[in-house]
Amino acid sequence: MGNENRIINILLKVHIALCLLFIFAPIAGSFVFSLNSDRFPSLPLGEFSTEWYRLIWEDPLVWQGFGNTLVVGLTVAVIATLLGFGGAYTDFRYNFTGKSFYVALALLPPTIPVVILGLAMLAFLSRVNLSGTTISVIIAHGVMCSPFAMAIIRLRLSQMDPDLEAASWNMGGNQWQTLRYVIIPFARPAIFAALFITMAVSFDEFAVAWFVSGLNETLPVKILGFLQGQVSPRINAIGSLPFLSSMTLIILAQLLLRSPEDKKS
Repeated sequence: MGNENRIINILLKVHIALCLLFIFAPIAGSFVFSLNSDRFPSLPLGEFSTEWYRLIWEDPLVWQGFGNTLVVGLTVAVIATLLGFGGAYTDFRYNFTGKSFYVALALLPPTIPVVILGLAMLAFLSRVNLSGTTISVIIAHGVMCSPFAMAIIRLRLSQMDPDLEAASWNMGGNQWQTLRYVIIPFARPAIFAALFITMAVSFDEFAVAWFVSGLNETLPVKILGFLQGQVSPRINAIGSLPFLSSMTLIILAQLLLRSPEDKKS
């Protein structure tokens, strides 16, 4: 029995390693070719060079796209986390008719195909004269990212003893004081994790942003435009920026969501 468990564990580790290799091999290849002096990605590699990074550093279009991405990502992270916390706390605190429908509806946007969601957002924002602005990207990404924040914070609140609220009320605290001194401190790791995750989702998303951004393109949308217009090794260098940003944010979120037992080990 022990040998069988050992074999199963080895096979599972091999399976995970192959999955990670399948996912990260193209990304690693993009990094390698972004440091290659040759114009076209081919083997054998040319000399080590940072020329493509120098070119994007001097490209105002890249900086404009990165600035739009940063503004949108930070704003969306705050808005989505606030909405997600409100939705998660409502689910945690109250029981009402149609609660299951409310939760399902709140978590629905990520399940909608991005093309359909992008067209719907474009149609709606055009009717209210907001299409083609940075605000339109913030609204669209806020709709997409709020369910992620709600799911993360909802999971954290599900681990909380409901009697803590009653104890706070019995000690003289009102609902706002209980929310400030009991609920929010308990949910703080999930709140910060939601901020990082929603920012990462906004950084990476391009399909919906492509529909609603107009001339205020985020960096992923500009990368798509570069791909359509030319084949340039600068694309490998540009693509490393949102990837590194997103990976950093996701790692920070995972560290915050680790349980105390995991941190001790």
